Amino acid sequence: MERPYVIIVSEVSVDGKLTLYRGASSKELMSLMDEEAYKYLHEIRAKVDGIMVGCETVRTDNPSLTVRYAKGKNPVRIIPCSTANVPLDSNVLNVQEAPTIIATTERAPKERIEKIKEKGAEVIIAGDELVDFDILLPQIFKRGIKSLMVEGGASINWEFVRRRIVDEIRLIHLPVIVGGENVPTLVGGEGFKKLKNLLHLRLRSHFIRGKQLITEWEVINKS
Repeated sequence: MERPYVIIVSEVSVDGKLTLYRGASSKELMSLMDEEAYKYLHEIRAKVDGIMVGCETVRTDNPSLTVRYAKGKNPVRIIPCSTANVPLDSNVLNVQEAPTIIATTERAPKERIEKIKEKGAEVIIAGDELVDFDILLPQIFKRGIKSLMVEGGASINWEFVRRRIVDEIRLIHLPVIVGGENVPTLVGGEGFKKLKNLLHLRLRSHFIRGKQLITEWEVINKS
């Protein structure tokens, strides 16, 4: 299918955690990043056409998803939200900062969709019960989004990984261990369960930015 070039970007602890506990904001762990690591993150934002996080991330973190630590344009924000229950006071619905697309489904309440449109965001219906990425990605590609940065969380990352519609993974490693069996990791979901199904990566680059180790990986078995 026609789709954007997809880059998953995330900060992770040494044991792969995204937050301190389930339901916690990722901003707490991100506070351990120094300015150079933030610049790295925002330099990627400035280069891509679109940026995506899940609806749960919007509800928990209320991110702006704009470029602040680097020079460049703000990417279009794409938020998959099957019931369109993105909070109406979310920063992503401030379309004066950057355009926003809310991807939702046929089961989303019509009045909710209308309220989102009143905020100035575009709404794409992409599926019946759950947002279908096989429908969504060609739609945003047609809207000029040729490159897409995915900033999570774990459930969104799994949707890209299990479909093999991710091209790169870039990680900002935090020198801490969080622990916890139910704490979200980089990729959630049910997992592949069989060795033959695993997504394989090739290390393209690794370097220190500020005090953070950064690794950049290429996906090598997309089909």
